[in-house]
Amino acid sequence: MNTAHITVVYKWTANQGKLGELKSIYEQVTEAMKQNEPDAEAVHCYVSEKDNALYVRDEFKDAAALGFHLSSTAPSHFPQLLAIAVPGPFLFFGDVPEELKRATEQMQLGAEFARHAFGFDR
Repeated sequence: MNTAHITVVYKWTANQGKLGELKSIYEQVTEAMKQNEPDAEAVHCYVSEKDNALYVRDEFKDAAALGFHLSSTAPSHFPQLLAIAVPGPFLFFGDVPEELKRATEQMQLGAEFARHAFGFDR
């Protein structure tokens, strides 16, 4: 298991009638990450029509990859997202450095952080 790996799971709740637009923006985010973030290992989006929400799971190689995402792709889409949806909570799993914790807390994402305790990969 890669102990430097960071997983971020989060939710965007779309404003009424904006779920389709939210999905469209996240298709752009996903493509930007795929093209421009070699250490973003995976992105998976899940839609809940019932909750009018998009749930996202991002997988990063390490803290540097997360930091790159937070300073490049994320800010270029964030204003569009905030115009049509409410963020949070954002759950960060892994060893997130204090400076990245502070940066995410300043974004008011309802960020929570947890370090890996145990488990296994096959």
